[in-house]
Amino acid sequence: MHQSAKVKPRPSDGLQYPFAEPPLPGELREVASGVYWLRMPLPFALEHINLWLLADGEGWTIVDCGFGTDQTRALWQQIFTSSLDGKPVTRIVVTHFHPDHFGLAAWLADFWQAPVHMAAPEFTAAQGWFAGREPHRREAHVAMFRQHGLELGDGLQRENLFKRGVPALPASIVELHDGQQLTVNGRDWRVVTGYGHSPEHAALYCDELGILIAGDMVLPRISTNVSVQPCAPEADPLGRFMDSLTRYAELDAATLVLPSHGLPFRGLRERVASLKEHHVARLDELLVACARPHTGAQMMPVIFKRALDAQQTLFAMGETLSHINFLHSRGQLQRARGDDGIYRYARV
Repeated sequence: MHQSAKVKPRPSDGLQYPFAEPPLPGELREVASGVYWLRMPLPFALEHINLWLLADGEGWTIVDCGFGTDQTRALWQQIFTSSLDGKPVTRIVVTHFHPDHFGLAAWLADFWQAPVHMAAPEFTAAQGWFAGREPHRREAHVAMFRQHGLELGDGLQRENLFKRGVPALPASIVELHDGQQLTVNGRDWRVVTGYGHSPEHAALYCDELGILIAGDMVLPRISTNVSVQPCAPEADPLGRFMDSLTRYAELDAATLVLPSHGLPFRGLRERVASLKEHHVARLDELLVACARPHTGAQMMPVIFKRALDAQQTLFAMGETLSHINFLHSRGQLQRARGDDGIYRYARV
């Protein structure tokens, strides 16, 4: 468990990155007293996820679990053998249900006979995706996108991709709620829920240490995906995400943010402002484009200008709809459904 050398802010984003490099696979790096950073590989473009181990008296608390692969299991077992000082894992906390965070929760719970703590709406979503129930199947997304003018071809995999990353579910959870205090190693960690990226994402904030385990809600180099889901096609996830960002910006300005992807950083308020500006710029682009009626499919390349494969298109179209719903719910876009059954939007 080693501390990394400190580095200067990157001029490109104005954030401060106290740790120059991530830990190697199977290695722990202490980022604050009793707070350890580990990194696991992912079998897709994002490549990695940061996970966290908290010293907790005579045991350990895990925060997030990794994607459900044999490689991730082997790395965990390496850590169990070399880095836990003979102490057991006594609690597993999951920020949200996405497979890179929730994937090995059941395996870890069985291995250590430890409870899994997560927000109830996240566990419910995981159960729906795992079972392939409507509206949690890819087909439901395809049908929703068709109403907005997008026809997805045969590039989508038909297998249950959720089960690829989450091979089993824990039998039960201990529910997390906003404002709840978890005592870890004699310190209070407050649950700070966030919305828009997932049903009820649970970040953890320790005022004594000045640390936010942010999950996917505040990332340093990329923007969190915020998508409309078929279970609530009229919802406003972007509005809820922006409101959540405002709550995080109220935390201490010197907070060390531990994100799920990228390097730990300081500059929480600056990053929140940058993320908000990013989404406002996208909203403005859509309003300009909708001087004449556009379908959602026609709006997607306005804000996603790079080439997208079929899987990337799912995320991009879901996020495009979140921007459309934001503007429509605030009366800035009007919607009409044509004889072809497709929605078109025009600036009011």
